[in-house]
Amino acid sequence: MDFEILGEITTMDTIAVGIGIRDRRRLRQCYGNGNWRKLKGIAKVRLIDGTERLAEIHWYEAHGIGKREFKLKLPFLDRP
Repeated sequence: MDFEILGEITTMDTIAVGIGIRDRRRLRQCYGNGNWRKLKGIAKVRLIDGTERLAEIHWYEAHGIGKREFKLKLPFLDRP
């Protein structure tokens, strides 16, 4: 990950569940069987250069396995 999440992730929404997730086979091979969901939310992040920005984040999550593979979506939500 090329960023660090600061604080809580807010306004979480589900993007896809079950067979709607394209990477389901890969997720099961890497992390194990689970009820995988793809989610998105908004959080404050710290980038590699040290700047803090408000951004949309996407990740995969399964019960008993936890959150995996965070992705930062651009453009940032705050205006510098």
